[in-house]
Formats: sequence, structure tokens, C-alpha cells
Amino acid sequence: MAVTIQQIAEAAGVSRGTVDRALNNRGRINPQVAEEIRKTAEELGYVPRHRRKKKDGNIKIGVVTLLARSSFMLEVSRGIRDAAGQLKDRGIELVLKECLAVDENEQLTAIEALEAEGIDGLALMPVDCEGIRVKINHMIEQKNIPVITFNSDIVGTARSCFVGMDNRKSGRAAAGLMGMLTQGRGKVLVITGYFGNNVNNTRVGGFVEELKASYPNLELAGVQGSFDNADEVEKIVVSTIQTIPSINGIFMVSGGQQGLERAYQKLGLEKRPYTIIYDLTPRNRRLLRQGVADFLIDQNGYVQGQQPPILLADMLTKKLKIEEEYRYTDIDIKTKHTLPEEEL
Repeated sequence: MAVTIQQIAEAAGVSRGTVDRALNNRGRINPQVAEEIRKTAEELGYVPRHRRKKKDGNIKIGVVTLLARSSFMLEVSRGIRDAAGQLKDRGIELVLKECLAVDENEQLTAIEALEAEGIDGLALMPVDCEGIRVKINHMIEQKNIPVITFNSDIVGTARSCFVGMDNRKSGRAAAGLMGMLTQGRGKVLVITGYFGNNVNNTRVGGFVEELKASYPNLELAGVQGSFDNADEVEKIVVSTIQTIPSINGIFMVSGGQQGLERAYQKLGLEKRPYTIIYDLTPRNRRLLRQGVADFLIDQNGYVQGQQPPILLADMLTKKLKIEEEYRYTDIDIKTKHTLPEEEL
């Protein structure tokens, strides 16, 4: 039976976190303590899972996604499918569990189902909560199953790396765009999806930080959650603009963008608010092309779906050590004028 990090911690008289830092060269740790921990690990016969020799055909990679029916998942899912094909050629199985919401219990159920199937590595879009945090650390430290997060991240875990957009940076970029559009004056409504979604929260955080730093005369009129639902987006926009007609900017960090179009049509505005949305989906291309939005920020969902399973497979079969904790995808800003010709 494989030696666990918990067993090493007990033998060395230190915490599991200290053992993890020593074995993976993460964070600050006394060099002498680190050396003693490594000696203890060696004496116990500990071998990290990603350094064990395994035949490709014995490996199973699990993937758990969120918001499976959302439009932004189209490109992510395409990347996952391509990764599955590449792994199949290597005799490695990819097992996908798709969650419909940002829900802790739904995600825990999916992860536990994959554990029961005997996965060797996990690529995860995590719900940002303590239950998932504890589960991730348990898998890594107790079962030696490496975890890579993608699209959304979670702090306080020993996951190998994160693959996705620098969401805080993208939020700051959106604030810069909004500042230019509004000349730094007016009121901006922010629409998010789920408040438990790390991606949404980080984008909003970056946006607010940049507004305060660079556009003090651009007022935040509120942050409202839509659950990525177009009907909710429509209600939010209509009721907010009817209550605060001076709103001249809308920043939408999540799905349900069709609700913007319906709301603008219902309100019959002479001039709609400046609008920034995310994700280059077929529907959003149309919204951009037809002038419903001014800017669209794309996060390269294909890479987010394709890269993590391949990285996990290489960790398990090629002894790959991931040096970069954050593998950020490009922040691609589109206008109707920069869409590919076939989209115009």
C-alpha cells in the first residue's frame, strides 16, 4: 500500500502542509526541517504518484466541469473531447462528470463517483467552498491523486497548477475599457452569475479595484447575480435602468447575455449603456455583430478544456513536474470589427 503524506507527517512530527511544502518545494520552510522530512519519506518508501512508473493503459483521468449547459462551455467541452481522443490513442481513459450548477453537493457527488471508478488524476472546475477544498487536499495528501484546476481556481489547496484566464487581470482590463467608453464618468451596473463562482468573483474584484484606482468618478451602481439565466438578466437590466436611468455602463461577467438584447429592446432606449461581455460563443458573436455589446473578452476555453487532462497524463506517465503554478490563457478582446471575416 502506498505511503501517504499523513503517515510521513506523523512519523516526522509535523503537519501535512509542512510535508507537502518539503516534498514539493512549495512555500517557506526551514531547510533542515525539509531535509529531515525528505529522509523520513524515503525511509518509509514514499514515492509521489506522478513519479511512479505506470503503464498508460492502466491510467484513468477524471474531469469535473460546472455549468455544463452554459454557452461558454461549448469551447471548453470541445477541448475536453479532443483531449479524450488524444489520451485514447495512448490507451488512457478520460471520464467526464458534468455538473449543471455551481453547487457543492453536486460537485462532491461527482468527485466521489470518479474516486469509486479508480481515477489516477483529476482535472476540476472547483466550487469555491470549504467542502471542496477539504476534498481536494484529501485526494492529494491521502490518496496521492494529483489535481489540476481549470477555468476556476480555489485557494488553500495543494493542487498542481491552474489552467485558465487571469480573471482579476481581465476584470481590470474591462474596467479600463469601460473607463474609456464612458470617459470615466457615470454609473455602471455589474451582472454576475453565481456568487459562489470564483471566476465571477475574481473578475468583479479586478473590475472594482481598477475603477477605484483609475476612475473615481465612475460609480458602481450595484452587483447583481443572474444564475447565468437570460430571463434573470433581462429582469435585472430592465428594473435597474427604470430605477436608475443614469446608468451608462453594464459589465456582464457570466452567461445569459441574450437577456441584454431583450432588455434593451423592451426599454426602447435612445442610447443603450456601454456594454462589455465575456466568451466568444456563436450567440455572443451575433450580439457583438449587431451592436448589443461594445467589447467581448474571450478566455480561450478550448485550451482550458484540452490542456489539464494532457498535463495529468504526462505527470503520471512521463514524470513531468509542473513548474508553473499558473498557466494563464490569453485575454482576447474583441469588437465587431475584429471578428473573423466569416462571422461578419
